[in-house]
Amino acid sequence: MKHISRRSFLRGLGGGALSLPWLESVAALSAKPVTQRMAHFYVPIGVVRRGFFPGEQDSVIPKGNLGNVMSSLGKQDPNYFVKPLEELTPTMEPLAGFRDQINLITGMDRTFQQGTDVHAQCASCYLSSAEPYTIKGTAWPLDRTLDHLVADEVGAATPFRTLEFSCNTHKDNKESIYFDNISWYGTGHLAPSIRDPRKMYQRLFSTREIEQYRDITDLVLEDANSLKRDLGYTDGQKFAEYFDSIRTIELQMDRLEKMKAELAQVSFEEPAEAYLPRGEFIKLMGDLMVVALQTGLTNVTTFMVGPERWDTPYLFEEISDKPLSHHQMSHNQTRMIDKLIEVDRFHMEQYVYLLEKMSEIEESDGTTLLDNTLFTYGSGLGDGSTHQYNDLPIIMAGGGAQTQTGQHINMAEGTPLANLWLTQARMMGLEMERFADSSSEVSAIKA
Repeated sequence: MKHISRRSFLRGLGGGALSLPWLESVAALSAKPVTQRMAHFYVPIGVVRRGFFPGEQDSVIPKGNLGNVMSSLGKQDPNYFVKPLEELTPTMEPLAGFRDQINLITGMDRTFQQGTDVHAQCASCYLSSAEPYTIKGTAWPLDRTLDHLVADEVGAATPFRTLEFSCNTHKDNKESIYFDNISWYGTGHLAPSIRDPRKMYQRLFSTREIEQYRDITDLVLEDANSLKRDLGYTDGQKFAEYFDSIRTIELQMDRLEKMKAELAQVSFEEPAEAYLPRGEFIKLMGDLMVVALQTGLTNVTTFMVGPERWDTPYLFEEISDKPLSHHQMSHNQTRMIDKLIEVDRFHMEQYVYLLEKMSEIEESDGTTLLDNTLFTYGSGLGDGSTHQYNDLPIIMAGGGAQTQTGQHINMAEGTPLANLWLTQARMMGLEMERFADSSSEVSAIKA
C-alpha cells in the first residue's frame, strides 16, 4: 500500500480545515495512539419512574431507591448490588442491541441545596455536585464541572478543549441560564452551549481563508478526488462514506432552515421553532457531536437534549401532531403518563441513535469510537413530578476493555452521584483523590 503523509494529504484538501477520520493509508495517523473520550447526554425533567426503573412498573408513587429490587440482587459489596442486565423496561427497550455494552446504574443521589429552584439546580449542578454550602458567595452548589476537569487532562492537544451542544431551539429566554446549561468553567462562569446546528458546523469546519461561507464538502472535494488513487480500497470507501455523512449533515441543515423560514410566515400561538421535528433536530446535533469526536476536534462533549422547565412546547414527531410541553406534562402524570413514557422512550431512541453511529466508526487499532468513549445518559432528577433528587436515571455506555458492562448496578441509598464522576475522571487518566462530595469509586464499572 502506498503511504502518504498527513501534511501532504491535508495540503490536497483545498486548504479546508476539515479534520479526517483515521485512514490507514495516511502513515502519520497509523502510529497515533487511540484517544479516550468522554461525552454526556443530558435528559431534562427526570423520567417516569414506572416506565424506566426495573421493579417499579406497577408503582403509582415513586419509590426512591428501589427497595424491592435490592432485596432480590446478590450482594457483592456493602456499597452496591450487581446483577446481569436482563430486564429492559419500556423506556429502555431501544437499548436491546446494546445490552452487553452498557451499565444501568441506579440508586445514585444528589443533595439539594435550599435556596434555588429545583429544576435549575438539577441541571446546572449535574456535573459538579459540590457539597452543599461549600461554594462561597453563591446560592448554587456549582463548581468547575467534570467535563472541564477532564479536558484539563485530555483536551490540550485538540482544537476544542470541550464542545457544548444544546438542542433548545427556542429563543424566548423564558428561564435563566441555569436551566439550560450543564457545563461550567467554574462558579458563575458559564461554558456557553451552541444551539444552532449551522453555528456549530461553522465553528467546526470554517476557515479564515473562506471569506464567504461555502459548503465545506464542495471546497474540499475540488482537490480531494485526485488523492483517492493514493488511498487503499478500504480507505477510499471510508473517505467517501465520511464525506457523504458530512454532505448529509449539510442537506439536513438546509432542510430544517427552509422549514423554519416557512413556519415563520405562519401565525402560531407558539413560536415557529415549536413546530420543527424534534427527532430530526436532535439527530442533526448528534451527528455533529459524533463527527467532532471521530476526527479529534475534541475529546470531551456535553449534549443537552432539552432545557429544564421550559414550558415552550416541542413537536415530538410520531408522538403527537401538535407541540407538547414536557415540563407541563410532567406535573400531570396521572393524565399524561402514557404520553410521558413515550417522550422518555423518544429521548432514549436519540441516545441509541448516537450509540449506533459511534459503534460503526472504526479506530486505528480495530476498536470503535464507542469503545473509546465513556458515553453517559442521565438526568438531574429521579422523577420529574415529585422533584426527587435521589435515585437518578443513569446509563453508561462504552469504555471498551477498561469497563465491565451488561450490568444493573444498584448503589446503596445515599450514594453520591459524584462517585460515578470520580470513577470516570480516573478512567480518563486524572489522578484525583476526590471529586465534589464523592465518597469512593463505583468499582463495579471497572474491569
